[in-house]
Amino acid sequence: MSSTSEQTRVRGLRRPATVSDVAAAAQVSTATVSRVLNGNYPVAAATRERVMRAVSKLGYAANANARALTQSDTKTIGIIVPELVDPFFGYMVRGLERATQESGRLAIIATTSFRPGAEIALIDRMRERRVDAVIVVSGGSSDPAYRRQLAQRADALAAMGSRLVLCAHPTLDLPSAARSVAYDTEGGAFSVTEHLIANGHRRIAMVGGESHLPTIGLRRDGYLRALASRGIDIDEDLIRIEGFGRDVGYASTRALMEEHPDVTAIFAVNDTIASGVYDALGDAGLRIPMDVSVVAYDDTPLAANLSPKLTTVHVPLEQLGQEALRAAIDEPDAFSRTPEQGLTLGTYLVHRDSVAMPPR
Repeated sequence: MSSTSEQTRVRGLRRPATVSDVAAAAQVSTATVSRVLNGNYPVAAATRERVMRAVSKLGYAANANARALTQSDTKTIGIIVPELVDPFFGYMVRGLERATQESGRLAIIATTSFRPGAEIALIDRMRERRVDAVIVVSGGSSDPAYRRQLAQRADALAAMGSRLVLCAHPTLDLPSAARSVAYDTEGGAFSVTEHLIANGHRRIAMVGGESHLPTIGLRRDGYLRALASRGIDIDEDLIRIEGFGRDVGYASTRALMEEHPDVTAIFAVNDTIASGVYDALGDAGLRIPMDVSVVAYDDTPLAANLSPKLTTVHVPLEQLGQEALRAAIDEPDAFSRTPEQGLTLGTYLVHRDSVAMPPR
């Protein structure tokens, strides 16, 4: 009987896949499979990808008893984050680190600096260190190739008794071997846009973000859904998804108001971008909220320090980090739903002083 037929027979009997099954499917030796999964010996990239495809297809997972015999609990959690200076990520990592310390574990923190492919490379490095779990904070990409790579790494971690947890990632296309702790991104964007509409605004712009990020896509979806629900025509030229940072908020707003002086409200995709929006409107001689209303997302401390104080969507940043650690270590009562579904935390609108009726 051919190896392919044998594999089909085995899976048909619902016997859990073994290292031998993975080796047969990938057409390599069992030693090579072990090297790929353990990360303790150099393996050619093409061979590694073939093995990981077989792991994913067969749903292979290492036996928990075998893991207990071959490796000890390292009491170490790997945390991967785009950057630490941005309060959005910083507060999540603070929640994560506090929860890690309280559990008697050590956190290893690495940053990607938003470099393409850096998350995958860092997951591999964390796996080589045999951490108990890898928690990836936000970032991510909607690119199908990235999602496939992420699924392969989730399977590889599961095979060695570890786990991949995605924190603040959208739960779309969640790898089967991963856990997720997310927040209601789209719902928050809907509520803040609806708040502007309820105050009489019809020409509402959206500023900031990167188009490849799933989180920004969901914020855009919420914005568009709110407009559509009120029968407001969509003007794509009012959507300026041109990057992150205060400077982006400033430049995008200056260009937007020069081209569309009829805009009466701006939705900045985060508080930092909103600070640039504030500066641009001020330099253009426009008052907030008398001439233009401004809203944002995240509710970092910056929002309450702007003048006027910024109306924004509150994201439970520290709680996201705490729940991600609980998901990583299987702490009891971490999830109100099954682990396969993951956990989604709610968001809510914080009303401050940056919204008023549009000028007549």
